[in-house]
Amino acid sequence: GLVLILPCTDTFIKVDLRTVTCNIPPQEILTKDAITIQVDGVVYYRIHSAVSAVANVTDVHLATFLLAQTTLRNVLGTQSLAQLLAGREEVAHSIQAVLNSATEQWGIKVARVEIKDVRIPVAMQRAMAAEAEAAREAKAKIVAAEGEMNASKALKQASVVLAESPAGLQLRYLQTLTTLAAENNSTIVFPLPINMLE
Repeated sequence: GLVLILPCTDTFIKVDLRTVTCNIPPQEILTKDAITIQVDGVVYYRIHSAVSAVANVTDVHLATFLLAQTTLRNVLGTQSLAQLLAGREEVAHSIQAVLNSATEQWGIKVARVEIKDVRIPVAMQRAMAAEAEAAREAKAKIVAAEGEMNASKALKQASVVLAESPAGLQLRYLQTLTTLAAENNSTIVFPLPINMLE
């Protein structure tokens, strides 16, 4: 609408009420478990009270930007690397809650906080890869040991069944010879029947 300004007494300040995107540059952060990482993010906010934004802070955008940087460092400093990598959404929500409580008196409403990228040092990446590989090898050994145990139980049960039937043992022996003949073309020597040895 029409705005009347008296010269020398009134001051006119134009305030944009649209959503502002604030890129947080990469921050060097020491996590709770003493790992140095680089994290960058983005904050989406808007001015919901133009009077508070003009009257309560000198430069509302610079103040929000600096507060977002320090809040990102402070909140991530209380998290371990595993918590940060597994729960980015929860960390972003906690940063948003801290920012909203601080910027409310400035007339700012933080709509969203996103953690864009987490950079881990190369040496740490190698250590994490070695740890994951060792964990996979340990699981593979456990699975192989369980398979051996199950196979030994099955062989024990089979030996009990074959001990009850001598003819079954002879048939099993002939079946094994048939399998060998199918795989390898070689000369097979048939031993004496087992009952003749008795």
